[in-house]
Amino acid sequence: MNETALIHELKQGNAQAFTQLVEAYQHLVYNTVLSIVQQSEEAEDAAQEVFVQVYQSIKSFRGDSKLSTWLYKIAVTTALECERKKKTKKRISLVKNLIGIGTKEEETISDFHHPGIALDNKEQAAILFKALKQLSENQRIAFTLIKVEGLSYDEVSKVLNVSVKAVESLMHRGKENLRNILRNYYPENK
Repeated sequence: MNETALIHELKQGNAQAFTQLVEAYQHLVYNTVLSIVQQSEEAEDAAQEVFVQVYQSIKSFRGDSKLSTWLYKIAVTTALECERKKKTKKRISLVKNLIGIGTKEEETISDFHHPGIALDNKEQAAILFKALKQLSENQRIAFTLIKVEGLSYDEVSKVLNVSVKAVESLMHRGKENLRNILRNYYPENK
């Protein structure tokens, strides 16, 4: 079924079309969310939430962009919301620790493994994803969508609702910031 027909069937509430959508895009959504939240359980929950949102809002999809671009936009928004909730939980946990009623939350970033990364590059990938967490939100999203997910600058501009020039600027600043952050891990040989 082509994209236009799929969208039409989805808008009609066709369960088989929704199943087809999930099967076709589940890896795209999961990998995008995982690249942002960097924890597989959270990524699974967020990916499910993405498809719930798609199911609930497909009738409002106007077709101004490709279906995949719309899915990326929802996936990024959902992942960022998950990140915001996680930061709030960490703050609450910190306050609880300070007043002596909580337990110390463990850092799980070292256990993060993206399925698209070759086994022999897992350690370097973990360092890169940890460094990505230090970028601004838009720089991190642009870098992730372009370098990890393989989207074009034009597609990323549609996902972020910014111009292509703005995406180019985000990528340039993001790469510069990553170079500075990664110098701590890979000092230059002199």
